[in-house]
Amino acid sequence: MQQRLPSLLDAPIAFGHRGARAHLPENTLDSFALALRLGATGLESDVWVTIDGVPVLDHDGLIRGRFGRSRPIAEVRRAALPRHIPTLAELYEQSGPGLVLSLDLKQAGIGRRVVEVVNEVAPDALADLWLCAPRWEDLVELRDTGARLVESTSLRAMKEGPERRAATLQANAIDAVNLHHSEWTGGMVTLFHRFERYCFGWDLQDPDRLRTGFRMGLDGVYSDWVDRMLDAYAAEVRPAG
Repeated sequence: MQQRLPSLLDAPIAFGHRGARAHLPENTLDSFALALRLGATGLESDVWVTIDGVPVLDHDGLIRGRFGRSRPIAEVRRAALPRHIPTLAELYEQSGPGLVLSLDLKQAGIGRRVVEVVNEVAPDALADLWLCAPRWEDLVELRDTGARLVESTSLRAMKEGPERRAATLQANAIDAVNLHHSEWTGGMVTLFHRFERYCFGWDLQDPDRLRTGFRMGLDGVYSDWVDRMLDAYAAEVRPAG
């Protein structure tokens, strides 16, 4: 069995993807609460901002109305949203201090509003807030906020190659890169770690892939199956500590 490569973190983050998506309806307060009860060390969601400036957690960003019509969350007031869609503030209020949270910024230019709300409801949590976007250039304006910044991308999008991209992320103070698990190898993780960039992997669902992800030194993994993720975490991470 391959020896476990080190993470840049004291322990990698086990993110419950959209809460405990395999166990309860995604992006609900119940799903987030269950993920934490099952042992997830972080939560993941997608964030949108309503027309009246309220960050809310939903994947599609569309509200389906009568006769099959849909409206973007960005065009709807918070009070008009379905009750199952939580606000970012509600998640922090439910989860309490110490929440590690990864958020995909689903609209351009909403990062500062998200940070404002976190500062209002849980100012000590900013250091554990990971803000994700598909282009590192879109994150540069958030470097002074205290949040962690993550480029969610693919190797194919790195036209200059991964080593130069790692150097670019380091030079621009982008903290981490997030790739599909199939694009990570131990060597690729080591490359980004050489530039002191954190490595996150998404869509790790079955036990073997989860164990492999932890073993290759990923700093964070995202899974719908929180119970499987924590079993892999216990097998691969805790014994090394």
